[in-house]
Amino acid sequence: MTSLNDLDLRQLEAFSAVISSGSVTAAAKVLQRSQPAVTRLIQDLENAIGYPLFLRNGPRIHPTEQALRLHEYVETALISLQQIRRRANEIWKEEKTPLLVAATPSMASGLLPMALAKISLDDAVQILSDSAEQTAHAIITAQAELGISSLPLEHQGVQVHWIGQSRCVLALKEDDPLAQKSQISLGDLAARKLITPYNPYRLRRRYEQVLRRANVKPAGIIETNSSVNILACIRAGLGVAILEPVTAYGLPLLGVVLRELDVDIPYYFGVTTPLSKPPRPIVLALIEALKQAAANLLPEFVCLEANEHARVMQSLHQE
Repeated sequence: MTSLNDLDLRQLEAFSAVISSGSVTAAAKVLQRSQPAVTRLIQDLENAIGYPLFLRNGPRIHPTEQALRLHEYVETALISLQQIRRRANEIWKEEKTPLLVAATPSMASGLLPMALAKISLDDAVQILSDSAEQTAHAIITAQAELGISSLPLEHQGVQVHWIGQSRCVLALKEDDPLAQKSQISLGDLAARKLITPYNPYRLRRRYEQVLRRANVKPAGIIETNSSVNILACIRAGLGVAILEPVTAYGLPLLGVVLRELDVDIPYYFGVTTPLSKPPRPIVLALIEALKQAAANLLPEFVCLEANEHARVMQSLHQE
């Protein structure tokens, strides 16, 4: 491998453009460069890293496995550089800094828009939707000014503002026989296929423990990393799901109905800001708007003080 000091931004941009657009020709149009220039940048990048990034079959090219793995990191780096460009331009023009909110997908789609609609927005807003772990990282590093995520929330360098509590529900297709009941017992889920979150360490772990204690064994599972995918699978008749309430009530889907369970499976989430950056007035307004939106959206919503975090986490660990 030659020195990686030979890498330059143009090579990475060309690589990302070819991956995203699917061809050198399309990438050249996006980058407003000639096709030979883009080809040369890709070849220079391959020479620098020491392995091929694309398999060539006549005019068609396909990314190698190594290229797909590399692209994840290149894309993250390019997005960061884009943010630097924007911030530098805003400083030069003395523009207001956009409000960057980091949130898990369920919060970003099910709760945040309702809260944003409640406040007067003069600033630009950027929504970073990612996993709970990445949401926490964005707040710890002060990349984002506000975070919305499920628990745990307490980390070094993070201020918790409030914790919300609601209860999980069962989501099922509207013509499912169980939809005739107002309340579903855990026993009703025996031999039913469950649509579940992929992450086994958060909500899924907790409701699987509840099912085991009730000696209820599903017929099988379909795993996904998206609550929206869960709803779509339910609408297609692929199974039922024990669903967190923000997605359930915040993203109603035609053909999917919600029913209460005969056991309370609490769901906790909250709002955080970086300790290193005192919240601006717009952030404080959004924190309050999120609380109001949650109270309006979620049945049996309870708002807990931030100092309740340790007690809540202890109760979850004892389940």
